Amino acid sequence: MTIAVPEIAADRFADPAQFREIAARCEPVVVRGLVNDWPVVRAAATSPVALRAYLLRFASATRAEAFVGKAGRYSYNERLDGFDFDRVDTDLADALDRILASADVPGAPTVYVGSLDTAQYLPGFAAENNLGPLLSTVQPRLWIGNRSDIACHNDTFDNIACVVSGRRRFTLYPPQAVADLHIGPVDFTMSGRATSLATSASAEARATVAELEAGDALYLPKLWWHRVEATGSINLLVNYWWDEFSAGPDAPNTAMMLAMIAIAERPPAERAAWRALFDHYVFRPDGHPLRHIPEERHGILGPLAVGNYGRIRAMVMQMLRGG
Repeated sequence: MTIAVPEIAADRFADPAQFREIAARCEPVVVRGLVNDWPVVRAAATSPVALRAYLLRFASATRAEAFVGKAGRYSYNERLDGFDFDRVDTDLADALDRILASADVPGAPTVYVGSLDTAQYLPGFAAENNLGPLLSTVQPRLWIGNRSDIACHNDTFDNIACVVSGRRRFTLYPPQAVADLHIGPVDFTMSGRATSLATSASAEARATVAELEAGDALYLPKLWWHRVEATGSINLLVNYWWDEFSAGPDAPNTAMMLAMIAIAERPPAERAAWRALFDHYVFRPDGHPLRHIPEERHGILGPLAVGNYGRIRAMVMQMLRGG
């Protein structure tokens, strides 16, 4: 039985304070009709030609990379030493022409262009199509193509994915399903993130699905695994990536990569000892590690916002320099 992602009302989602409460739960939610009023959604509903004309109002001459595949599948080849699609240098106008030409043509190659920063590729687009005060400082990205099936992967940022044209089916797996998703290489990827090579029955038992139509949106917390299928003949998605709870410039993924070289190949018993310290000081399942002494004596383990972020960072940088 398919389990659907929970839904919330658009007015709750649009309020920054309420949204922060939602984000803190680290659970995906669907918001129906969140971007129904966007001009680009109305253009897409008129016709593919109208959508093309609307986008080209903003298009710069910046070159982009398009994926050209067979039957819309974008993944590794069978030997895992390459991919099952070609990469083509293009600009937005040419890419749109290729996408429209392939739409609903049996046997035609499918075309997919992703992660186009609108500030670079479509300056002015975000001003006409935005989420109000919620993410006013975040530049959205554009993903457009024919039918496509993007291999399951995760991202290190929070994500709001807004469907403009066509349909999107997101199959989601929680971060804890990582061992059951048979993840491929982390340094040989299609576009920066490792992808699932196969999903086990255990992973499928924990899957949820979001079926999105034009105007709908999905909030996808960081690290949730997601397979994305675009099922219309022409599909356009606009997404926002940001880190809702960042305390500074350093990302959790950086810490994990450093831990791989510092801890991952030590003896099992030693790794278990370090895990205990990580749990106590970092993950804190039992609360603050110094809760038994007065807060004024917490030192650098006090709140990051009162200067401890910089103090810890300076200590780490000195350690990395060998000081």
